[in-house]
Order: sequence, then structure tokens, then C-alpha cells
Amino acid sequence: MPKDLAIVLNNGSINSAVVTAMAAQRYRPVMIFADTAPGAAGRMRAAFDQQIAHFKPYREYSVPIALAGTGPAQTTTGVTDPRQGPNISPQMLDLLPMISLAVKSAAHHQAAAIYFGLRVGPGTDELAQATEFCQIWGEMIQMPCGLAELELLAPLLELEPWQVIDVGYQVSAPLDRTWSCVEETSEPCWACRGCRAREAAFQQAGKPDPLRMAKKV
Repeated sequence: MPKDLAIVLNNGSINSAVVTAMAAQRYRPVMIFADTAPGAAGRMRAAFDQQIAHFKPYREYSVPIALAGTGPAQTTTGVTDPRQGPNISPQMLDLLPMISLAVKSAAHHQAAAIYFGLRVGPGTDELAQATEFCQIWGEMIQMPCGLAELELLAPLLELEPWQVIDVGYQVSAPLDRTWSCVEETSEPCWACRGCRAREAAFQQAGKPDPLRMAKKV
């Protein structure tokens, strides 16, 4: 079995850029964009494409996935989206078809690992629930699916947002090629909750936001 490939769920967010950079330290990434709202998440897809240009993955895919009962602002592609509420259960439900897609891709490419950027933060009930879900998924992949050596990795799971930024700097993630704004505009609005959460994370990390810096040049 080839040991140099990893499947990475990536939706163009900061979390996605960081986990892709982490995966790229050990493997050649196969990047997958789960298109949960075709035509309604163009800026996220554009950020995904920019990250493809940066990472130059072994393969990249955009796959439409319908999530019953969710709209564009509630969907997730393997990362914690600032547009979502704090309830972890919908995120777990939304992740199921994406994990299934990642497992199929891993089997096809004989990949060694699956990376996704789910983050719930430290010391919470949500963390315990998410950790249990990840363990169960890992066991299902390794035993019933016959992929005993395939790892399921959510390395950002218990981090605070500012810690994700710190890790992103450590692994040279392309943070300027990420999207956090809830608006589908050419530039971030810097006023919505997604932009405010992004700004707070960079400030707490004591790091400049390269997306803002790029616009000043």
C-alpha cells in the first residue's frame, strides 16, 4: 500500500488550510471540496482553488453533496465554520457523508490517512462528543471497511481559534488564501461574525492576518 498519500477535506477555510499544510508535511495531499451548496458558496470554492495552486496536490476533486435540512450557512465540509452555531450534533451529522466520501477516496488512492479540520475547542461537552465520534468512525473504517492501516485525523479538534492561527504560522499554511466572510463578495466585509471571529483569532495569536496585509500592498 502506498504510504505517501493523504485525503484532505478542504472547504477553503482557515482550518482547511492549516490541516492541509499539516498533512503536506508527511504526505502528498489529495484535496476534496465537498460542494454542499452548489452555486451558493462560490467564494469558499475560490479559496479552495487558491489553496490548490499553493499546495499542488496529487489530485483534487469537487464533489456535490446534498445535506438534508441544512442551508448554505449551516453546512460544513469537515471544518468548524464561523457561520454555524455551537451545537456539535448537526456538524457530526453533516460530516457523515463527507467522511464516507473521504474513505472511498482513500480506498481508491490507497491513502494512508484522512485529514479534516473539525474544531470544537478545549474542555467542553462538545469536545468529548466529537472525540467519541472520531474514535467510532476510525474503528468503523479500520474494521468493517477493511482499511486497518488508514488513520482518521482531526488535529485541530481541541484547539482555540487563536491556536489554529499559531499552528498555521508554524506549518506555513497559506492563510492569505482562506475565506471566513459570510458574504459572497470579492473582498471580505470585515464586519460580519465570520470576519470578526477571524480578526479576534489573529489578534489573540499576536499574528498579522496576511489576507489583510495583502490588500494593503
